[in-house]
Amino acid sequence: MTGIANKIMRRVRAKGRGKWVCTAKDFLDLGNRAAVGQALSRLAKNGDLHRAGRGFYYLPYWSNFLKRWMGPDIDAGVDALVRRDNIRIIRSGGFYANTLGLTNAVAARIIYDTDGPTRTFRVDTFPVYFRHASPKVMAWAGRDSAHVIQALRWLGPLVSQNRRVVASLASLKRVMPDRIKRDLARNIADCPDWTLPIVRNLIEKETQA
Repeated sequence: MTGIANKIMRRVRAKGRGKWVCTAKDFLDLGNRAAVGQALSRLAKNGDLHRAGRGFYYLPYWSNFLKRWMGPDIDAGVDALVRRDNIRIIRSGGFYANTLGLTNAVAARIIYDTDGPTRTFRVDTFPVYFRHASPKVMAWAGRDSAHVIQALRWLGPLVSQNRRVVASLASLKRVMPDRIKRDLARNIADCPDWTLPIVRNLIEKETQA
């Protein structure tokens, strides 16, 4: 095993089995891209690393329960793509609407909005879907309250006519952390126009009886 390959394996092992997916870009401090790429290919060929997709690698872990080697964490694969391609992502609104208790629907697919291209990215054999989104959508990437706006976008402009969702929004308001409310207030100019009454209601203080 070459010096670069040894250093790659030490770094991968330090991240934990199945916990980190890497690409050549993660090791350019160890050598030029060609040398790093060759080292990764050899490691995969020798079975030291497994491929999570073209140009993506991980260290598998053994499941005593399933009696087989397990693939990487899906989020780790997504993180590797984000690092490699220098893109921004936000999880889909359907996912957040469910986690916030605004819908019982469970998304059958993992979908992200992104400022990168629309594509299907496979982490090992599991498909993750990326769809190119407008700058208005991606302006929320990294903001504390992005999940709230994504959920509202997914629910759509008729959300106020759905009594169950209105009741769920009232419950959400009671448990929403102040930092999320502050972030909504700070970024209210970027909210879709039709969401403004809902957002204002979410961030306004309760009137004491």
